[in-house]
Amino acid sequence: MSPLSRSITRKTTNGPFLDKPVSREHQHLLMEAASRAPSHFNSQPWRFVLIEDKAKRERIAELGGSSMERLIAEGKFFERYRPYFRFSEQEMQERRDGILIDQLPGPLRPFTRQITSPGALGLLRALGVPKVLGEDNRKLIAGSPLLLAALLDKTEYRPGELSGFYSILGLGMAIENIWLTTVELGMGIQFVSTPMEIPEAWEEIKRILEVPDELELMAVYRLGYVPPEKPRPRIDWRSDHRKRISQYVFRDSCRTPERDD
Repeated sequence: MSPLSRSITRKTTNGPFLDKPVSREHQHLLMEAASRAPSHFNSQPWRFVLIEDKAKRERIAELGGSSMERLIAEGKFFERYRPYFRFSEQEMQERRDGILIDQLPGPLRPFTRQITSPGALGLLRALGVPKVLGEDNRKLIAGSPLLLAALLDKTEYRPGELSGFYSILGLGMAIENIWLTTVELGMGIQFVSTPMEIPEAWEEIKRILEVPDELELMAVYRLGYVPPEKPRPRIDWRSDHRKRISQYVFRDSCRTPERDD
């Protein structure tokens, strides 16, 4: 195995998972992988909730779908992330960041020519994009056999202090360990981000998971086994491009970009 092979094979799964429960053995392997991440003074401030209960998964799915629909319809999602939308391979090759939206239903394709126009949001609404994305998001979450909530222990997680930064750094590395391990288990994983952007939706997820005062809910992910043929949602994108070394690495100081060769 080459030094980069595990990192290069890391993927985000945008599509559906197999209708098959994640084995208890694999769940525990993922948790063991998370536990091997480094943390400040080996504090291990992370906590996880493995969510298999169908009713809870469906409630979280409803929140994921409704929050996606609301974010798109109100323009918040569009305004925040528009700088990262790419609609051509040429643009993606030049910028090498963001998402290449390469799967769109026919009626939505003209939207790509008006992405930067003042009337773009009105067009999105008229074409029913918020509802389509919201329903697709709900189905993806509800059809995921396992959801994973990541939390931090407030004993260590103190925002505004170094311990808060260290805790987030450690949790990030623990999540990356989980992500890399899913590849080896034939699984996929995706961040369920939209409820985080709607405060009342996030509070509802805390209630569903009965999060106690001493813990802080930080993120939710959906997981499952990846089908051999990977069907794509009606609106989908790719994000496999990465910046060139010269675009993000410097030599000796921030004034000297590293050479690509």
